[in-house]
Amino acid sequence: MQIVQACHSSEAGNRGAAVAIGNFDGVHVGHQSVIRLARQQADRLDAPLGVLTFEPHPRQYFNPTGTPFRLMSADAKARRLARMGVDILYQLPFDDRLAELSHQAFEADILVRGLGISGAVAGADFRYGKDRGGTVHSLSASGKSHGFEVDIAPIAEAGDKALSSSRIRAALTEGDVRMAADILGHWHRIEGRVTRGEMRGRELGFPTANIDLSDLHPPKFGVYSVQTDILTGTEKGRYPGVASIGVRPTFGENPLNLEVFLFGLDAEIYGEVISVALVGFQRPELEFSDAQALIEQMRQDCVEAKSILENLQ
Repeated sequence: MQIVQACHSSEAGNRGAAVAIGNFDGVHVGHQSVIRLARQQADRLDAPLGVLTFEPHPRQYFNPTGTPFRLMSADAKARRLARMGVDILYQLPFDDRLAELSHQAFEADILVRGLGISGAVAGADFRYGKDRGGTVHSLSASGKSHGFEVDIAPIAEAGDKALSSSRIRAALTEGDVRMAADILGHWHRIEGRVTRGEMRGRELGFPTANIDLSDLHPPKFGVYSVQTDILTGTEKGRYPGVASIGVRPTFGENPLNLEVFLFGLDAEIYGEVISVALVGFQRPELEFSDAQALIEQMRQDCVEAKSILENLQ
């Protein structure tokens, strides 16, 4: 998959795509339906399949000090889109210039002259341009004027509720990983590069891999049974395990992170990229009276995680 991080490209291989447009945070079932429709359009037009998104997320741009809300990093999103067979990912830099573009200028300057798209697909509720002035109806009209095809994807729903990233965040806040998975179409995954922590896990007999969560929406603090993919390095593969998300109150004040103990792994993986799938919420984060009490609870957590993962369907 090619990644284009510019609003304009003169390379022939990066132009002429049929693009799904949106933020696609989480790449949930609704997003997947938009991308599938774009695949059908691309096949019909004999064009590459593209996804057009924005970095940073516009919500981050307009409220840079707000509470972290993203379900996945830009790199994690790119990996998932690549697995879906996307040919070109356009990560448009959302900056002052792009924020000030009217929807008409976005259509003409970015979609037509900048990227030379052959088609566009967006969800029925898609809005774009300054003050969110553009809608799928203006996009369709622009397509007719500029010569690119436009398809509108209906709002994906489960029962009487739309599938949305906000519903996934709400489910994760409650520790309801099953609900999140139903909306996502896959287990919620936290991906990142393993950092060096305080080495407390190793001292307690449970060496952990740590991921910083400061830029992501935090799931409910507590212990989870997980399936973890090591994506880089010599230990590549899938490992069952148990993870803790929170601030480790037994040891004073600490930054929010995820630490995962992988069953069957006896190697250091500092600096490697891992993807941790939250399969089951086991218990909330607790503060223990001493290290021995924590060790006993961690042993119980491992037993429970192994049982959950062995019976996973």
